[in-house]
Amino acid sequence: MYDEVYQYSLETILDHITVCNKRFSEIHNPDDFVCNDYGKTLLDAIVTRLQAIGENLKNTSRKHNLLEKNYPEIEWNKIVRFRDFISHHYEMLDYEIVYEICKDYLPKLEVVIKTELGKF
Repeated sequence: MYDEVYQYSLETILDHITVCNKRFSEIHNPDDFVCNDYGKTLLDAIVTRLQAIGENLKNTSRKHNLLEKNYPEIEWNKIVRFRDFISHHYEMLDYEIVYEICKDYLPKLEVVIKTELGKF
């Protein structure tokens, strides 16, 4: 059921979440992402990590469905679809949605990933 590849994937996701949280700590409202070049750089950096999170979850769910099964309160399909959106429609990205994801949803995902890692 649990294997080293699954654990590595979870650890990788947690690393990406940690970096997102660190970078997001400098953002206090959505407009901070677009008010200057530094904010835009943070936005790009965070979005890249969100894309990586989605990619890792997409690959993990192909082999394991443990996250989806054990934590149905997380909208896993939306995370993967957001990854696809970033990859294919980056120019249409809404920084206010990125702010909402970082503020409201990433902390919940972090708890779930840490909980799942605690099973090893």
